[in-house]
Amino acid sequence: HWPIVMRRVMADGADDWLKGFVRSIARQGKRRNWRPTPKQAFIMRQLVNDVRLASGADVPVIERD
Repeated sequence: HWPIVMRRVMADGADDWLKGFVRSIARQGKRRNWRPTPKQAFIMRQLVNDVRLASGADVPVIERD
């Protein structure tokens, strides 16, 4: 989900700190043995959840007649 998060953050005009964070995670994620710190993982999970909620991925589908 991270590429989607990156696109959203860069396109939505988010603050500079958030843009820097997303770029930093993408850069570090390329390293073979890199693992996020607990704080980074927490922020990453929040961003992924925000994207999923915005896209409606977790919203159940209600059929209408």
